[in-house]
Amino acid sequence: MELCTQTVVADGVKITRRSGNHHPTVWGDHFLAYADLSVANKEEEKQHEDLKEEVTKMLVMDPSKSLQKLDLINTSQRLGVAYQFEREIEESLSYMYTHYEEWISEVDGSDLHAIALCFRLLRQQGYYISCDAFRKFTDDQGNFKKELVNDLHGMLSLYEAVQFRVHGEEILDEALNFTTTQLKLFLPKLNNSQLAQQVSNALKFSIKDGMVRVETRKYISFYQENHESCNQVLLNFAKLDFSILQKLHKKELCDITS
Repeated sequence: MELCTQTVVADGVKITRRSGNHHPTVWGDHFLAYADLSVANKEEEKQHEDLKEEVTKMLVMDPSKSLQKLDLINTSQRLGVAYQFEREIEESLSYMYTHYEEWISEVDGSDLHAIALCFRLLRQQGYYISCDAFRKFTDDQGNFKKELVNDLHGMLSLYEAVQFRVHGEEILDEALNFTTTQLKLFLPKLNNSQLAQQVSNALKFSIKDGMVRVETRKYISFYQENHESCNQVLLNFAKLDFSILQKLHKKELCDITS
């Protein structure tokens, strides 16, 4: 085998070194263009801090056991900014876990979305809670009630919740089969709407195993089209945070490939 070497001159002395003879990077010089890229200017940094403070206040001020708090936590996670509020989210979900039985007894028993969302957020955070709450949505034969198909939002939340089932939870196995079948049947009726795209994406990519930044970019698009329930402050923060992170990643790739 031929030994690859490289000769350099240092302080007038020739030095011969071994050379790995590595292939050039497949990226070429593409990322070198980001060498002088500014991650965030002072105005963006100020805006980022102000928006973060506003979202923090929302997380702290919403009642701990309210559906609004759960929706806010869920949205911050889906928009990719939950890492900015880890302490507030952990405190809220810890409180919800401690008072879960009390919350279940108070919540509207027909609100599939609320129960499924709470179940998923707690399981996702590492808190084990029983799946017995979903039995109220089954009939005497143990099948999920047919009228649930009219609650598309709840069906989607249940489909996402069962991704966090564990072995032996037969009711959640049944819920997976039920929601998968019904969502696929309902999808063609949604006429390529924003909701249709969200349902289609959920069926293709598990909420549990998706690539965070890719799913974040998709959800930003879904969320900003939902004008009725869109939290503009949270959306603006997520978009700015995504932009800053994207530029930071470009700078890092420049350092790696240079």
